[in-house]
Amino acid sequence: MSPAEGDRDRETQRILIVDDEPAVREALQRSLAFEGYDTEVAVDGADALQKAAAYRPDLVVLDIQMPRMDGLTAARRIRGAGDLTPILMLTARDTVGDRVTGLDAGADDYLVKPFELDELFARIRALLRRSSYAAAVDAAQGDDDTLTFADLTMDLATREVVRGGRPVELTRTEFTLLEMFMAHPRQVLTREQILKAVWGFDFEPSSNSLDVYVMYLRRKTEAAGEPRLVHTVRGVGYVLRQGGAE
Repeated sequence: MSPAEGDRDRETQRILIVDDEPAVREALQRSLAFEGYDTEVAVDGADALQKAAAYRPDLVVLDIQMPRMDGLTAARRIRGAGDLTPILMLTARDTVGDRVTGLDAGADDYLVKPFELDELFARIRALLRRSSYAAAVDAAQGDDDTLTFADLTMDLATREVVRGGRPVELTRTEFTLLEMFMAHPRQVLTREQILKAVWGFDFEPSSNSLDVYVMYLRRKTEAAGEPRLVHTVRGVGYVLRQGGAE
């Protein structure tokens, strides 16, 4: 099955490409257009904010290092405006600190340059699927738009998370991951189940993406010293429960 046959609604999916290097912009635009996406380009963060408002993309591919306004600032501005459009951040920086900074700025995923186009396409497909999944869940929830476990509450309508009265700021991916745990409390979820629901079919069970995001989720939900809720089940996956050894 070709990519186009596998994603028949792709012609409606719009991607905003933000990079200050003309060669990179043109190459990405050409490659994504070949894959069947509708594309628009921006030359820096400030241009991206204007284009995003007018173009209303389904996903933003955002470089970090740019003049005038960098990608981190642009991502923060986008999220600050309440825009939950998925953001895939591109950068040459590859330390854990750099990745955490990018994700905390509002990115949903992070791809290090240089990269293979096949990996870029896979990450884009996963982000778009995840966005569609989140929208479908919100629609299916109807009026029942609050999930609660222990002292943790998740409002699916406002996308607000609170633990013990303390607001917990999550990225789109972290929110979707926590939503899956809270929708299946005390149920052991395998790595395969979680990866398929949150990241799509393009990630192998051995991928460390899940472990990294669980680490981010724990860090944020336990920031005030609260007891751990997301526990590791060795050799299987994870479970949302109270108490007990890891």
